[in-house]
Amino acid sequence: MTSTTRLTVAQALVRFLSVQYTERDGVRRRLIDATWGIFGHGNVAGLGQALIEYADEMPYHQGRNEQSMVHAAVGYARQSNRLSAHAVTTSIGPGATNLVTGAALATINHLPVLLLPGDTFATRVADPVLQQLEVPYAGDVSVNDCLRPVSKYFDRVTRPEALIPAALNAMRVLADPVETGAVTLALPQDVQAEAYDWPDEFFAERTWYVRRPAADPAELAEAARAVRAAKRPLIIAGGGVHHSRAETALAEFASVTGIPVASTQAGKGSLNHDHPQDVGGIGHTGTATADELARLADLVIGIGTRYTDFTTGSHTLFERPGVRFLNLNIGAYDGHKLAGQPLIADARAGLTALTRELGPDAYRVTESYIAEYREDKERWEQRVDACYEAEEPDVRPTQPQVLGALDEIVDASDILINAAGSLPGDLHKLWRTRSFDQYHLEYGYSCMGYEIPAAIGVKLAAPDRPVWALVGDGTYLMMPTEIVTAVQEGIAIKVLLIQNHGYASIGGLSESVGGERFGTAYRQRSPADGSYTGAPLPVDLAANAASLGMRVLRAKTVSDLREALAVARAADTPTCVYVETETADTVSGAPPAQAWWDVPVAATATRSSAVKARELYERHVSTRRRHL
Repeated sequence: MTSTTRLTVAQALVRFLSVQYTERDGVRRRLIDATWGIFGHGNVAGLGQALIEYADEMPYHQGRNEQSMVHAAVGYARQSNRLSAHAVTTSIGPGATNLVTGAALATINHLPVLLLPGDTFATRVADPVLQQLEVPYAGDVSVNDCLRPVSKYFDRVTRPEALIPAALNAMRVLADPVETGAVTLALPQDVQAEAYDWPDEFFAERTWYVRRPAADPAELAEAARAVRAAKRPLIIAGGGVHHSRAETALAEFASVTGIPVASTQAGKGSLNHDHPQDVGGIGHTGTATADELARLADLVIGIGTRYTDFTTGSHTLFERPGVRFLNLNIGAYDGHKLAGQPLIADARAGLTALTRELGPDAYRVTESYIAEYREDKERWEQRVDACYEAEEPDVRPTQPQVLGALDEIVDASDILINAAGSLPGDLHKLWRTRSFDQYHLEYGYSCMGYEIPAAIGVKLAAPDRPVWALVGDGTYLMMPTEIVTAVQEGIAIKVLLIQNHGYASIGGLSESVGGERFGTAYRQRSPADGSYTGAPLPVDLAANAASLGMRVLRAKTVSDLREALAVARAADTPTCVYVETETADTVSGAPPAQAWWDVPVAATATRSSAVKARELYERHVSTRRRHL
């Protein structure tokens, strides 16, 4: 007879989660390492009570905003190489719908997070309950259904026994290197508290092996033939290189073949900045070196990349007639993009096999090609030096000079986190990565507000390393509340808060597409015409951060900034460095975009700015091609 244990559904779930593990390359880790939660009537008596019951087995973190909790969990998962993740529990209603943005971010970036929102009564005896959205045409719909399109797996546990297959499927997807992303188990509040006799086997330790699928021999042979035939190949390293921990394999492949390596935002750091084959970022926010190589490449070798519009210059970057694509990707969907020749495999396994297939002396690009891209890279590095240099250290810095000051004090142990605004472009072009996980850019969803909570998650995963959240004023105002969590938990993140009084990135984009920077500056209304062209708002973001409990260091000049950054790096408490740069209606000082990005411009307009922008837009559109 099968032995059983009587527990509530919530207790059973927490106990189950505490004994799930992943294993890859012989390394075993907890799959769900902790749970974040904000409690309301939809989860306080269920999961809230269960987390108290099993506090020794399941660590708990208190959040301030449900979206922020997901961002923190995502930061933790990425820093943990997707081998360990966090769960997030919320009440029903706004607590649940606040998860949607974070869930979309996790799924787009292929990063695991387990979402456990409360739900309305399965029995419907109390109907409608507080915060319930009534749907007259469907009695089984709740706001949690908003999470379906942004989840890689979704289930609503309406009976206790249904938890068993739902929980097992949830773990399967979280640990799957192809399918992973946000996983949602919606938990009706009455079912959470319902008791059931659970088979003890449900609580046995389980290990979910994270696969490294090898390449098909026929695809591998075709890939090797494509490489051997190439005269001007270019590698594009995407986020899949990091997820696979394929950096060493990539470095070996690039060194043996001499093929230059450009990187997407997610793939930057796949090679250190001083590696002989590294040519920097690719695409709209990339370097002139990488983008010129892309224009002339006859074979583009994409490794773990989704080929987003920023990477491809909205399909205008790869200009050479007859250019072909070889796509090493663990997912077949991405492996077939751009009519590419697929090599469906784990990035590390595929690179190792391709290096072996080519042989040590079978293929190498010409020395003239190597000399060409190295000379171009050196010229680009001189541009970076010029952007970083501050000839007058006692004046307000530009944004690139802020990065230059940070560059002076960090080493390979530091981790930089960013997601939105003008910083991603400057970082992709200018930042010199010193380790494979130093550069943490969330650019799949480019979600404002990600940085501070993600820094908390990263710091939990890497407690002995300096972790920096690089934040503009627009992003800071979206989601500063998790500073309170960092202070409460003593999580010594460093926030570099850059104030330029507006949406600098979108302001520049607006100007380029005929939008005249409308609605992008943080200014008071002009009494003359009611436009936002008055004085900058009298907002003190440094005081705000201090009011949330953070130590704040104000820097007015480049010299001040260097001193403040050094103090912050050495700090063992949450510390913010606040600096004002140029206003949002001036340029950042970084080199302009080296490749186009398609943002459609009004086809008809009376204002001259829009008319001129449309003329330029049509010229760019005419260069777009479909790679078939």
